[in-house]
Amino acid sequence: MFQDEARFGRINPVKRCWVPKGVRPHVPAQIVREYTYAYAAVSPHDGVLDSLILPWVETGIMSLFLAEVGRRHPNERILMFVDGAGWHKSKDLLVPSNLRLLPIPPYSPQLNPVEHIWDEIREKGFANKVFDSLDAVEDQLVDELSKLEKNQQTVASITGFDWIINTLLNAT
Repeated sequence: MFQDEARFGRINPVKRCWVPKGVRPHVPAQIVREYTYAYAAVSPHDGVLDSLILPWVETGIMSLFLAEVGRRHPNERILMFVDGAGWHKSKDLLVPSNLRLLPIPPYSPQLNPVEHIWDEIREKGFANKVFDSLDAVEDQLVDELSKLEKNQQTVASITGFDWIINTLLNAT
């Protein structure tokens, strides 16, 4: 599995959108600095996605997320690739016995397929939308993550980089 976290909030950058010729689009925008965080772990070969929405990023919250992933896959041994965030390397991080964390190379987010999950969610669920509250942001995030968790085929197509799938096929 690959793991990452992303910030979602009430700041929304205006995105390009399609409109009929001759029509000028009206796109709302706002700058409100309120955020929540989505944590996700994905298995690119089969499209399994585990996610939680949590209030911030830090070691204790990461431990909570890892415990949830471990609980959802009690009979599996999971090799989870993480980036170099401080809370991924903390000596206080609690890693369940069925998980092992390995770092991806520094400054290489392009190697983490979870980044494509964030792109998908931002494009389909957040582009050109204004939210009245942080609760509304979280509701939208729950909807988008739930859709993806239920659609393993879509997740596998978004995250199944050739080098990952080929490595898995050669390992068996």
